[in-house]
Amino acid sequence: MAQWVAGALCGVLILSFLGTGFVRHIARRRKILDIPNRRSSHEAPTPRGGGIVLALLFLFAVTGLLVAGVASRRLWIALLGGGAVVAAVGWLDDCRRLSSALRLLLYALAAAWSSVWIGGLPTLSLGFAGIEFGWGGYLLAWAVILGLTNIYNFMDGIDGLAGGEAVAVGAGAGAVLVFSGQPYLGWLLIGLAVAVLGFLPWNWSPARIFMGDSGSNFLGFAFASCAIASEAAVPGSAWIWALLLAVFVVDGLLTFGRRLIRRLSPRVAHRSHAYQGALLKGFSHGAVSTAVMVINFGLIGLAVLVWNLPVAAIPLVVAIYCALGFLHFRYSPLGRNPEE
Repeated sequence: MAQWVAGALCGVLILSFLGTGFVRHIARRRKILDIPNRRSSHEAPTPRGGGIVLALLFLFAVTGLLVAGVASRRLWIALLGGGAVVAAVGWLDDCRRLSSALRLLLYALAAAWSSVWIGGLPTLSLGFAGIEFGWGGYLLAWAVILGLTNIYNFMDGIDGLAGGEAVAVGAGAGAVLVFSGQPYLGWLLIGLAVAVLGFLPWNWSPARIFMGDSGSNFLGFAFASCAIASEAAVPGSAWIWALLLAVFVVDGLLTFGRRLIRRLSPRVAHRSHAYQGALLKGFSHGAVSTAVMVINFGLIGLAVLVWNLPVAAIPLVVAIYCALGFLHFRYSPLGRNPEE
């Protein structure tokens, strides 16, 4: 079994690396390029859409699990149907730029599909008690999936950032689920982390290809759907996900909320995130992405602590979110940057 898993992961790593190189070749030939503007964080036209490889590898694995009839049939249907829509919409947007309203509508439908098939989020463990949401859990699950699908896209703004986050989140959550008695979902997430690891050399600064919407939106959708599903199987795991995704959730939500308060359109490209502010202060893409990865692997350690001591989940999550909120206000250029 161990040899089979190791071989499969090596195969995923190789396929991801070679597949990304192939997509880069196609993108360059067909001029699927991200053209920089005054609010971009890159300076040269760069191929985009490399994330489609990650989506296809993940969906192929989910299809195999579904055909094999291996556990969590409803989850595999949720991931396959909703994930295919998110990946296809993202790829079309990478190629020809769809309207933001159409993208949001289709992502909302994909999130609804996933929420219904997963069964929503009927209960949430607090470590010492539980909250019953009933039918409202479907709406809550839909909001979480749709929200993270978009947040992950917002945070994919510099070389290696979204990829590095995905490696840490997939590996951390996957390991916890494997040891919690959910091997299929756990190894699926670890496989996704390995696939992103194969993509990362192409995307590390200076990036030779961008993930694009086909990758960033898909990763957000996949992580959110797996997080909702895992809470039913492993009560309390939602707090582990909250820790692992904390960097993106805090910066994404605070930036979005603060821009709305300032009456700035969320559909207009901007440089308001904390990671973009770090670039404006003189840090390189590599330095910022490396710093975020260091934070993320520290969060994996805290997630393991929460797994072993559930009663510490809420105070620890609150403390981490406050600390990351402080970093956001420290580095976000909102209110200081004339091009916010």
